[in-house]
Amino acid sequence: MLTDHWPLPGLSVRTPRLELRLPTEPELAELADLAARGVVAPGTRPFRSDWAYDTPVERARSVLKAHWRSLADWTPEDWALLLVVFDEGRPVGVQSLRATEFAVRREILSGSWLGVEHHGRGLGTEARTAMLHLAFAGLGTESAISASFTDNAASIAVSRKLGYLPDGVERDNRHGEFALTQRFRLDRADWEPTRRPDIRLTGLTPCAALFGLPVPV
Repeated sequence: MLTDHWPLPGLSVRTPRLELRLPTEPELAELADLAARGVVAPGTRPFRSDWAYDTPVERARSVLKAHWRSLADWTPEDWALLLVVFDEGRPVGVQSLRATEFAVRREILSGSWLGVEHHGRGLGTEARTAMLHLAFAGLGTESAISASFTDNAASIAVSRKLGYLPDGVERDNRHGEFALTQRFRLDRADWEPTRRPDIRLTGLTPCAALFGLPVPV
């Protein structure tokens, strides 16, 4: 079986409301369709990357290429896990976590997007909560980092709600214009009191070596 050689498709994080996992090929096509219909609200520019503001065709292709690239470029020393967010079995967006030299640094950087039709439903908060459970309870992360432009109120609200603390401001270039980026950090000691017992991880043990972690005996 494919998962004997590449176990990541068997990794799943479930909450009572949604699931995070890698998509099948038909589900990936559905995710691309979602991106083509829109990712950002009109008049907003919350992402540094240009892909979300491109044409519908290019948005869809960017989602496909990002998925394939993350898997093709994966190494235990430098990885990016782009988990699709499923609500009632349908893709509604992506919640990612990535790390460099994770075995030593134990730090992850997260990012996310939702189809514009799913904004304002609390799914972003629930998806990041699930991702943090994977990071801290599953992978043994010590710090989780998030960064948002200072006018991205929705992302900043999620960070604050989940207990992240400000971690400095950076001067940034947003599509040729100056912008400020606010960094946030959530350490394990601050996450532990918020740990939820209703989140379940499956399929993590076979993936340990891919994350640079010791393989359980």
